[in-house]
This record gives sequence, C-alpha cells and structure tokens, in this order.
Amino acid sequence: MAFRGWKAEALEFFDGLEEENSKAYWQRNKEKYQTLVRAPMEQLLEELAPQWGEGRIFRPYRDVRFSADKSPYKTNIGAMIGDGYIQVDARGLGVGSGMWEMAPDQLERYRQAVAADAPGRKLEAVVSKAKAAGLDVTGHDVLKSAPRGYPKDHPRIELLRYKGLITWREWPAGAWLGTAKAKDRVVEFLEASKPLNQWLRSNVGPSTMPERRR
Repeated sequence: MAFRGWKAEALEFFDGLEEENSKAYWQRNKEKYQTLVRAPMEQLLEELAPQWGEGRIFRPYRDVRFSADKSPYKTNIGAMIGDGYIQVDARGLGVGSGMWEMAPDQLERYRQAVAADAPGRKLEAVVSKAKAAGLDVTGHDVLKSAPRGYPKDHPRIELLRYKGLITWREWPAGAWLGTAKAKDRVVEFLEASKPLNQWLRSNVGPSTMPERRR
C-alpha cells in the first residue's frame, strides 16, 4: 500500500495520549495506533528503503527506570533510516540527521577537524548551506566555554563547543501531513543533510570504543 501520510486521527491519538498517558488508554486505542500511526510509518520506510536503506521504528514504550516521569508511553512515533531520524507527534513532523551524541573518540576527531584549516572551513560552508536551505544545525550538548586545549577566540569556537552535530527541521501539522507531501519533505530534508553527513563520515567516522565504555 502506498504511503499517504498521517491523517488527523493519528494526531488526535497523540493528543489523547498526552492527556491520558496510561495502559488503559493504550489498550482502548491500540488498533488506532497500529493502523493510523505505525502503518503509515512502515509504508514510508518501505518506500524510502531503496535509496536510504532499511529503516526501523522505535518501540512506543518509555524507559522509566531512571526517570521521575513514570508515564509509560512515548507521545510520538520515531524511526531511524540511514543517517536520518523521522518523528511524528501531535504537533506535526520532525526530521533529523547527523551525529546527535559523539563518543569520546569521535568528539576528539571532530574537534581536531574543526580546528584544522581545510576541514574546518569546509564544515563552515556546509553549515551555512544547510541553514540557507532552512535547516537548523545544532547538537546534543554545547559547552559554555572552549573545550580544553582550544583557544576561546578560535574562529570556529561555536562549532568546537558542540558535543554532537545534527541538522533538524520541524513542520507544524496541517492537511499536507495526510498526503504524500510528507514523504517529499522528508526526502528533501535528507538530501539537504547529505553534505553534513559526508563531512562527518570523512572526518569523524564511527566510534572504535567498546560499547561498555561509551
């Protein structure tokens, strides 16, 4: 079945979940989640797979073990595909791409590349182009000052302070979200994010640290 977006009833499901985040609500509305929320995401990922790779949908359950908020369910549906992240909630569509939180070895390579002349200038150009395309460029966390070993007046100090680097864009809900236009916006975003991901792959790459130490 072709992707046709998320109908208003899907957003109403999340509105209700925000008001009553409980097992009782989930059980009463589980079929709505499966047909109105999850099924469209599955269809979208299937259509994107030939170009962007296989995707996966995150579980709807929150990990509440270390949280003061014991609400059992996420108030959004999220999925990963390639370098991208897709999210739908009561407010609309959000899409992200990049490295949200870098491991220590990745962060070291990232800062070295940002500080170096050629890759640092290249990243500045990539970020400027992404912003001109309407994308937000941000990170998981930002230091209040310069990282240790780097001057506070470095010309790329803002980029050096990031602990991760991603592109992100949100679109408020509207009639378009219930059409194939939603897929068009996801694809446009992923295309516009390619240069940043290429820079990250070339200059940062995957972590080589054991998982238990990250």
